[in-house]
Amino acid sequence: MTYIAVTNFLALSLSFLFGAASLAHLAAPRFLREAYRRWDFARGFHYVAGVAQGFAALFLAVPETRIWGSVLGATILFVATISLLNHRKYAYAVPAILVMVALAPAAI
Repeated sequence: MTYIAVTNFLALSLSFLFGAASLAHLAAPRFLREAYRRWDFARGFHYVAGVAQGFAALFLAVPETRIWGSVLGATILFVATISLLNHRKYAYAVPAILVMVALAPAAI
């Protein structure tokens, strides 16, 4: 497999992950709404997060906009990581950091 094929597969996999996260945030199950409320986010912020993740998924899926998807995805994950670290959820921050690192080669 060539490097381009691997990065393309990685970008599409990350696009799928962001798309699934977007659907989860837009559907807003009770535990998610309660988590946002417990951490003092504004009411309805899960919609903002869902739309942003949806755009990241769409941008990552298209090769011409992949760099913008990577930047948007990294920004979303950075904010999520900072929020998790502020609430002392260190183990939950590790996967977010790893996905953020995986966005770098996917941007190519």
